Amino acid sequence: MKIGLTFDLKTDWPCGADDPHDANAEFDAPATVDMLERAIASGGHTVERIGNVRQLIPRLDSLDVDIVFNVCEGRSGRNRESQVPVLLEMYGIPYVGADALTLGLTLDKVMAKKVFLGEGIRTPRFYQTDDPATADELNTMEYPLIVKTRHEGSSKGLDGGSRVENAAQLQDRVRHITGRYHQPALVEEYVSGKEFTVAVLGNRQPLAMPVVQISIEGKVDFEREIYTHALICSTALKYICPPAIPAEQVREIQDMAVRVFRAVDCRDMARIDFRMDAAGRPYVLEINPLPTLDETDVFHIFPKIFGLDFNGTINIILNLALSRYRLIELDEKDILRPFLTETAV
Repeated sequence: MKIGLTFDLKTDWPCGADDPHDANAEFDAPATVDMLERAIASGGHTVERIGNVRQLIPRLDSLDVDIVFNVCEGRSGRNRESQVPVLLEMYGIPYVGADALTLGLTLDKVMAKKVFLGEGIRTPRFYQTDDPATADELNTMEYPLIVKTRHEGSSKGLDGGSRVENAAQLQDRVRHITGRYHQPALVEEYVSGKEFTVAVLGNRQPLAMPVVQISIEGKVDFEREIYTHALICSTALKYICPPAIPAEQVREIQDMAVRVFRAVDCRDMARIDFRMDAAGRPYVLEINPLPTLDETDVFHIFPKIFGLDFNGTINIILNLALSRYRLIELDEKDILRPFLTETAV
């Protein structure tokens, strides 16, 4: 088939003088797009590079593809990830991954957490604020807290100062988020403990992949450590798969991941991040239906458990979308069969 590829390159949106240093953190390096193109082509497909949303718009009337593999993050605002899907839907063009509503909902961490709570899914307590002066007055939780951007990904806005110990630090951090990132701050209960991430693939019967554990500078029990954007390309960050926890805890995380996937109506693929407290209770931090496919991330790690590689996994995700649109006559269970083994736990 002919597969369109939409993406944002870091070079498409260079940081301006007034932008935070991680403003383009979510966008792809050329090497990542090259790797994704090779993966799709390995399935026997022809790839048509489209580019970002501004490059897509003038081509919509004449776009000759069977489906679009979308990894576009969009430029600005909490609806930016929804821009490409909305345009494709308007023109009746099939695409891989979550729809515009799900992408908008999940990029906004406050809205996503409200859904988790409505579904009875454990997530850290929180509140939002755009007023540093009253940030502590709204707080009903014990310190330490963690202060995040409300609607960003790739750990944007997170650094060593994100964990706050008192009212003065809280006010300073809220001021930093609102001033530098121009959005409300999400103030969240800080969960000390182990951190995990897990991919989920599928549609009618979504399947959790092997759980991946996070290690920072050799530590897996985090008291103060935070997964930040600066760590992503550093040697301090390591992934452990399978994780060093009991099988029952693995299954609980996987079950929660599938519940989260369903709660926000994900399609084809997503990645869900967790923290586990000292009592062994996992908390959902967030879900990313538009996960990075960079070679440093989990979509290159968990397939090895099954003897698969990145190329095969990408084509499984593509086939899930093609089956969903009935462009191929393959059953979802057959597509996911390579992952239906006891090794998943």
